[in-house]
Amino acid sequence: MPLVWYHMPMNMFKPTDAKSVEEYIDFILEPRKNEIIALHKFIQKKLPADMKPHLVGNMIGYGNFHYKYASGREVDWPIISLASQKNYISVYICASDGDQYVAEKYKSKLPNASIGKSCIRFKHVSDIDLDVLQQVLEEAINTPNKTL
Repeated sequence: MPLVWYHMPMNMFKPTDAKSVEEYIDFILEPRKNEIIALHKFIQKKLPADMKPHLVGNMIGYGNFHYKYASGREVDWPIISLASQKNYISVYICASDGDQYVAEKYKSKLPNASIGKSCIRFKHVSDIDLDVLQQVLEEAINTPNKTL
């Protein structure tokens, strides 16, 4: 069965008036703010320089891919995203190998995180193994199918 685009509802993100990545981070309260800063720096170090961070839908996006819905609608979307939500931190990995979403492949290696099709959710950075997150990031940027 082919993987398909699914729309992430924007109401699941805490609304901000941020106009940049820096403003987005500034709106986050402690202690979450320090964790988002640490993850943001970690992700930037692990990704190629051309995958510059940008603000998209109240989250930090890294890189972009162009997606065309079956309906013909087209959208540019980040390959990797980082979001601070009310109850957890989310890292979105919008890539698949054609059979399975990249994030789902690492479910057993991230036992303290909740894994969705393309989402890794956790309360604290200490809940995840950063070496495994690095593997996820590397696979996402090297996977030919950028999809949600």
